[in-house]
Amino acid sequence: MSALAVQPVPEVAEHLGVDDLRDLMQAVTATTQRLQHTHVALHGQVARLQAELAEANAALRRSQALAALGEMAAGIAHEVRNPLGSIQLYVQMLAEDLADRPAQSDLCGKISRAVIGLDAIVRDVLLFARDTTIRPESIAVTELFDRALAGCDSLVTVGGVNVIRRATSEHIAADPVLVVQALSNVIRNAIEAMVESRSPMRELQLSAAVRRVRCPGGETASRAVLSVQDMGPGIPADVLGRVFNPFFTTRATGTGLGLAIVHRIIDAHGGHIVIHNVHPRGTLVELCLPVDAVAPFKTSSAVFNSKSKLGANS
Repeated sequence: MSALAVQPVPEVAEHLGVDDLRDLMQAVTATTQRLQHTHVALHGQVARLQAELAEANAALRRSQALAALGEMAAGIAHEVRNPLGSIQLYVQMLAEDLADRPAQSDLCGKISRAVIGLDAIVRDVLLFARDTTIRPESIAVTELFDRALAGCDSLVTVGGVNVIRRATSEHIAADPVLVVQALSNVIRNAIEAMVESRSPMRELQLSAAVRRVRCPGGETASRAVLSVQDMGPGIPADVLGRVFNPFFTTRATGTGLGLAIVHRIIDAHGGHIVIHNVHPRGTLVELCLPVDAVAPFKTSSAVFNSKSKLGANS
């Protein structure tokens, strides 16, 4: 049996100099700091990704809930509309028979106006519930704003609102009927907020731009952003997260479907909506639409006052 060979032991320095120890400690300290910075950065990224995932899941749940609620609301609205039509017909017949009795005829008029109001609510419900199919075409943003303002002309005049638009010559690919409806709802809400709160400065700013924004899914992408900013009281923090809920409203009148319909329209275009308060007062609503087929923006810095002539092109 052969004896085991003894391996030589590597020679180790018996003593380390002061400079060597200092360099070693500095290297250890630097490595520790880098690891700590990396840990903090990774922790921040994880937190951000979790927040973006939660936001995306919330947006998905909201879209699914709106779709389910829309189907239910459509069935109810159809059932309500039929008897409303009958009531309106009977009231008209009764009013004709009571034409020589002013007091009773006036009651018929009140009933008729109430029926008309209910029918308007039913129309809003059906509009919210219907399947939103877009028919995109190239249209100038200026024309979209023109059409939306034309539908709110009386509100602008009665409310004494000063409308300011930034002159633009952009074209976007969108369904003009639906986008005009969405803009009209947002503009109407903004004007009513300023009037009802008796804002001392009633100014409405309309603008458009293409810029990179963070989408609900967490990714950053280029979007055509149509902005509507008012000088109203703003939206309370506890209300801001519920403004898209159907039938939710803080006003004494209205169905609470205006922004829910806007959400359906923009969502059907593959876009999203951003709402936040502006310092010192007011609310900014941004309708963010995809720019896959958007012509190059040629935004002018010119600004004009459209209070006296809403239909003027920029």
